[in-house]
Amino acid sequence: MNEQLLQKIGKLKEQRKAVILAHNYQPGEIQDLADFTGDSLGLSIKASQTDAQVIVFCGVRFMAETAAILCPGKTVLLPDKFAGCPLADMITAQELRQLKQKNPGALVVCYVNSSAEVKAESDYCCTSANAVELVNSLPADRTIIFVPDQHLGRFVAERTGRDMVLWPGYCPTHVLITEDDIKTAKGRYPDAVVMAHPECTEPVKALADQLLSTGQMLKFAAKSPAQKFIVATEIGIIHALKKQNPQAEFIAASDRAVCPNMKKITLAKIIGSLEDMQYRVTVSEEIAKRAKKSLDRMVEILPAR
Repeated sequence: MNEQLLQKIGKLKEQRKAVILAHNYQPGEIQDLADFTGDSLGLSIKASQTDAQVIVFCGVRFMAETAAILCPGKTVLLPDKFAGCPLADMITAQELRQLKQKNPGALVVCYVNSSAEVKAESDYCCTSANAVELVNSLPADRTIIFVPDQHLGRFVAERTGRDMVLWPGYCPTHVLITEDDIKTAKGRYPDAVVMAHPECTEPVKALADQLLSTGQMLKFAAKSPAQKFIVATEIGIIHALKKQNPQAEFIAASDRAVCPNMKKITLAKIIGSLEDMQYRVTVSEEIAKRAKKSLDRMVEILPAR
């Protein structure tokens, strides 16, 4: 890691009164320099609790939008303006409105991996960690529209037994992990625990020992007596897993599970972001107000999450 770049980032952070957030899928050197690492929503909540004036979000656009919604008055920067999320882009607010018209009376639950506009059209927001609990808390006589990830949606429907209308979105990175990948990894490491993200496909989830969000993977690995883990999610999480559990071995289920958008941010881009205050992510007041309602309703139901 370039010590000069790190020193420069430190000085710029101080000048700008900035805080740096890094998602668990970011490159290891970005995670190491961040003030906070974690899941997207948790990072935004942490940022809202600081006195920082500037938030540098090392992640993708929907995450920076969420930070802007939860941190009014703070400047939110995304170091690479092209760091988007194909899953979030798979549904638009207009498409969701049309889906709502086809299913009158349904409650809309949107995964946090969605745009601010989609959150604004939703009744509730959720994370991969709390989706099951949130859906379980909703009135049993209401149909639920779940967007945009069909694989997380099927996981929730299976765990809750609820009638759910699923949008056919998916994470292009998670679907690269195949059933054969898991079988091959288990053949090589028969005593390893398989941890898979709910965004994985159904055949992959069926072979997993644990279905967990990235944050849950970190907690599970820290408490588990196991010494070997097969990790079926974006490979960036393995950096944090190894860092927190140096005695254990973590095996990527597939070397193909790399999110190109998550790898766009570099040390140089963070410097450019802080120097030139780019690229600022904003959400209109009207959209932010409506989107925040879906987030607030989630927190009201699951205050400890």
